[in-house]
Amino acid sequence: MSTGSIVLLIIVGIALYLIVIYNKLVALRAGIDAAWSDIDVQLKRRYDLIPALVETVKGYKEYEGETLEKVIAARQKGLTADSVAEKAEAANMLSGALGKLFALAEAYPDLKANTNFLKLQDELSRLEEAIQNARRYYNAIVRDYNAKIASFPDLIVAQKFDFTPRDYFELDEKEAEAVKEMPKISF
Repeated sequence: MSTGSIVLLIIVGIALYLIVIYNKLVALRAGIDAAWSDIDVQLKRRYDLIPALVETVKGYKEYEGETLEKVIAARQKGLTADSVAEKAEAANMLSGALGKLFALAEAYPDLKANTNFLKLQDELSRLEEAIQNARRYYNAIVRDYNAKIASFPDLIVAQKFDFTPRDYFELDEKEAEAVKEMPKISF
């Protein structure tokens, strides 16, 4: 084999290796987008339940209006948020407001016994679990992607083709637990 053939094989090998790196980065980026879409769907389902919850609670005149206003404001912030960080902040805000709402409901026996309220509370609890699962999956893919674009020689391809780090979707676990671990009502 001539020196020219060896150089050509090395160049072809390097080119194939760079193509494999590029394709892996594209696949990870597509996985992140798909995982984010799943989170977004769960968050929208959660936001769609809030008006029904507010209407159910509004029927109890003596109920604390400030808490309802916080729930409504958090929902609106979530609907208008654009970035991952903004959506995480809105989700934390909503989880905190919902936790306070469900804690206050304990003081109102009629509300605690309301079938619609119990149904909405249960549905929100299930959605909270789905959001947590989707968040864990999303963050795992983001972790793999961010590690790949920071590793040599992958970072060369990442920089050349403008692959940039992605943000994690971080929720305040304490706030999320307040909604997920809602008090169970037994008769």
